Amino acid sequence: MNKDQVKGRIEETKGKVKEAAGVILDDEDLEVEGNVQKHVGKVQAGFGDLKEDIKDDIDNI
Repeated sequence: MNKDQVKGRIEETKGKVKEAAGVILDDEDLEVEGNVQKHVGKVQAGFGDLKEDIKDDIDNI
């Protein structure tokens, strides 16, 4: 697991928490902020997954 995967998963989790807090507190701005943060984390984790896949493919050559 590389840094991008770890950081992305952390950001995704933080975004989910913010989004849920926004729903509970009826704070639409916080909910939207959490949703954006969650998706940014997913992209970063996906980038890390891609890097890991490429590294594995290179190691198998």
